[in-house]
Amino acid sequence: MAYGGPDRREFMRVSKTFIVSYRVLQDIDNYDLSQTKNISAGGMLLTTNRLFRPGTVLAIDIRLPFLIEPLNLKGRVVNSKEVVKKLIYDTHLELVDIDSDTREAISKTVVFNLKKQEEEEK
Repeated sequence: MAYGGPDRREFMRVSKTFIVSYRVLQDIDNYDLSQTKNISAGGMLLTTNRLFRPGTVLAIDIRLPFLIEPLNLKGRVVNSKEVVKKLIYDTHLELVDIDSDTREAISKTVVFNLKKQEEEEK
């Protein structure tokens, strides 16, 4: 049975693919390339090539439209689960140590894409 209560999320979320590079924070120069499945000003869902333990902190570089430079973020793994055996994992991240300007840039991107999706559905 599907959950029917109010959404517990603090931030609006949009299902949108953005290319990201990520690495475990302590692993300098060991980036992997991936993409988001969804994003909000509070976190994101990434497709990763390995399972991460909850609490692992990842360094994330993501390019968003309307921004010249990529955003450099830190995300704490909330959970990670296998989607394709030993190949693809869905990894949920909570953004940490994020400043208000960066959070605002992500929020504007989410709002823009939500409006765009609504218009396309009409």
